[in-house]
Amino acid sequence: MISRFFLGVGLIVLMLVASFGTYTYLGGRQSKVAVVAQKPTAASPRPNAFILPGTLYLAQSGAIYSLSFGRFHQLTAQDGWTQLSLFPNKSDLLAVHRLYDHSDVFVLSRFGTPVEQWTSNNASGPDTGARHWSFYPRLSPDQSTLWMSYDEPKVGYDVPLSIWAVPAGNSIRQGKLWTNSIDYTGGDIEPIPLRTGGVMYTKYSRDDNQNLTGQLWFATRPARPVVGLTLTTDGAEGQALTSTDEDCAQPAISPDGRQVAMICTYQKQVSYLVLASWDGSSLGPRRAVITDQLVAQPTWAPDGSGIAYLAPGAGASNFQLWFLPKARYNPPPPSPIPVPTPTPGGPYHGPAPSPTPAPPVAAPVVNPIQITMNAGFDATSPLAWAG
Repeated sequence: MISRFFLGVGLIVLMLVASFGTYTYLGGRQSKVAVVAQKPTAASPRPNAFILPGTLYLAQSGAIYSLSFGRFHQLTAQDGWTQLSLFPNKSDLLAVHRLYDHSDVFVLSRFGTPVEQWTSNNASGPDTGARHWSFYPRLSPDQSTLWMSYDEPKVGYDVPLSIWAVPAGNSIRQGKLWTNSIDYTGGDIEPIPLRTGGVMYTKYSRDDNQNLTGQLWFATRPARPVVGLTLTTDGAEGQALTSTDEDCAQPAISPDGRQVAMICTYQKQVSYLVLASWDGSSLGPRRAVITDQLVAQPTWAPDGSGIAYLAPGAGASNFQLWFLPKARYNPPPPSPIPVPTPTPGGPYHGPAPSPTPAPPVAAPVVNPIQITMNAGFDATSPLAWAG
């Protein structure tokens, strides 16, 4: 009995040692999945660094930052702030304040100071279904209407997001439902109110193979009340601007209103930066201008000089800030064809010799510019850019 006891103890010790050794061996060979993000304010501007025009607003780890003249400034504490947009007159910001069980839309000054709370989505009591979520706030061009994604209509704990339009500063009870999202898809998000009326937004659905896919949609009228309930009749969501095969989202309209930037995955584990012309009701042919990065949140420069976006840096880096100069997607006209060099020689009475052909003019290669190296920006939070 004693020998069996010591044999059992010995086996247990051997198992523990072997397990610990195996764990240590494997742990020492694990790849570093992600680099720890630094605050954008931690890095000083590099000598001769590219300086973006105007002031750009971004979110990281629940805080809002601004970038101007090459320097970042932290405007809020790390307290759940995300999803920024500018007032059309550039006077203030809209931002989402997200907590663990609800989120609200706030007006902030451009220095990050809360000015006013525009939604009241919290509720008393233990029923979390009584609380609500607001995301992706935008103001109409005349600043009279707040557009956002909001989790109504919903049943119980199913919280698909739909597009709502609410008089600015008023209760959701004065709002109108513009779309009715599809359950268990994430819903309708990223509304962009248009100068001509209506809204462009992203609708998520399931394709024929049950793959979750995004589409850009265009709606010109809100949903209709039916039998006392706010339901959407057929066609009220408007028309699809992209196909399910393209799987597009995150639309951004150029300052002149003639182009749309978006991300499209084409049902792959990628996200291309894609451009298309926009005539106010339909998109033109697509042009993929970046196909080798995981692009997020394309945002046009106010002066039309290019497009800022988020994408991972080298290796296992988090999402960094990048800038694509306009010459990449709208190259200048080619230089005039050089005058051919005449063939030297004196008087000649035979057939005219052919001149020496001029060498072809190669178009310059314009690459994206990486602005940050060690940040970790929120890839689900749109950028806001003031001139």
